Parts: sequence; structure tokens; C-alpha cells
Amino acid sequence: MHGRNTLILGIGNNLLSDEGIGVHVVDYLADRFADVTDVSYLDGGTLSFTLAGPIADHANLVVIDAARFGEPPGTLRCLEGDAMDRYLTGNRQSVHEVGLMDLFDIARLSGAFPQRRALIGIEPAELGWGEAPSACVAAVIPDAAALALALVERWRHP
Repeated sequence: MHGRNTLILGIGNNLLSDEGIGVHVVDYLADRFADVTDVSYLDGGTLSFTLAGPIADHANLVVIDAARFGEPPGTLRCLEGDAMDRYLTGNRQSVHEVGLMDLFDIARLSGAFPQRRALIGIEPAELGWGEAPSACVAAVIPDAAALALALVERWRHP
């Protein structure tokens, strides 16, 4: 294990309004909470196999992404461990989720699967072209950031 314990990974395409919300939350965290020890922030974009390395380098993983739960736009849901895996396996609406499971498979094969993992999903309102999230989704960026940091804190003291 390397020096940093938890990777907070924002995924999404920030040219498609709410689709980029994970990246916006990670940018928010990196701007305001850069001094939090043992946490790395990473803009994972639209996912690629290059993320397998950073995932393997951390004991814990928080993924932040737009996710459809059938809830009102801006709703936050946090799925941990097996609940996250079940959601990603059973829900093929986003191209990212397929890629995320592929990355998890690589981590399992390399013996570097995150001990603790969670998905913070934010229900999108708009997925069309636009460099900023919709108002109702942008409004929950601080809440999503606080939820991610609360997970980090809880995992520090299991």
C-alpha cells in the first residue's frame, strides 16, 4: 500500500451537463480539502484502464458519478461494498458502470481490490450538451463532498 489510503474518483463527461457531476464534486474537494491527509482526488473522466493503477494503489475507493435511481434530480444515494457491486452489475444504463466493473475485475485479479468501496450516485436532471450541471444537481455538490469525506473519516476508525 502506498501513502494515501483512500482514492476519491469522480467520473463523467463534463461536457454533458449532469453527466459530469462526479468530476465537478472531485474538483470541489480538491479545491477546498486538498490538505486532508491520506486522500487522493482523481478526475477519472469517462473511465479507462489507466485507472486500474490508481485504484490498486489505495486501500479504499469512493466513486462519485451521475446515477439513475428513479429519484428526483439531485437526489444523493450512497451504496457501500456489496450494494455498490450489485448496483453496478445490475444497472447497465451508463457506459461507465460497465467500465467500472471491468476495473474491479482487474483489481481482484491483481489482488488489489479496495477493502472498502462506495458509490455516491447523484440523480441527473440533464444529460445534454452543457459544461455546467443543472441547478438542482449543482446545488448538491457540497453535500456529495461532505458525504465522501464522512466515509473517509468513518473508514479511518472502523
